[in-house]
Amino acid sequence: MADYDTLVATLNRCAERARHEALTLGEVLDSIDEAAYAFICIILALPFLQPLTLGPLSVIGGLTFALLGWQLFRGHPTPVLPKRVRATVMGEKTWEVIIKICLKILGWCRRFTRPRYSGWVSGRQGQRIGGLTIAAGGLLMAIPAFGMPFNNLLPALGIFFACVAELEQDGLMMFVAFFWLVVTVLYFVVMIAALWFLGDQALAYFRW
Repeated sequence: MADYDTLVATLNRCAERARHEALTLGEVLDSIDEAAYAFICIILALPFLQPLTLGPLSVIGGLTFALLGWQLFRGHPTPVLPKRVRATVMGEKTWEVIIKICLKILGWCRRFTRPRYSGWVSGRQGQRIGGLTIAAGGLLMAIPAFGMPFNNLLPALGIFFACVAELEQDGLMMFVAFFWLVVTVLYFVVMIAALWFLGDQALAYFRW
């Protein structure tokens, strides 16, 4: 994937361009090339980085992540999105907010990331590992566990750190992503066991 500095420069150019002309989502994704997967996944993950459940949106978002991860695993250079989605035009202010948030997040991540364990994130193998990680996080998020807290947050953290790993070529961050996916699986196992043995009492506690 494209490195951090290249992505930052490209996003700043997109923000400047949006001030003078209409800019579609497809044009932005095409301009950032290989970083498009990480960019769109980080932006999509932001609403899910909270402890509260988002109901059916979790299923829709999870399946979207699964599709994007599968495309990355298969080696598509940029995300393949429906034409209507690619043709979405957002105003100058919207693009400024989105790009500003993305740059702040990446700037924060730069405090503790650096290129290491590159075999996990570079080349075709890195694409496969990153794609599978994002797809797995998406499938876990898509589990319709609407009454459970953290059902969005935990897999979203796995997806987020997988994207950071790819952008920064930091294999250690990929292990952080694996950690959150394992935590997600254990969380669901514990919750399902609680529902199995405690029934309505557990469900009432989760809702409370």
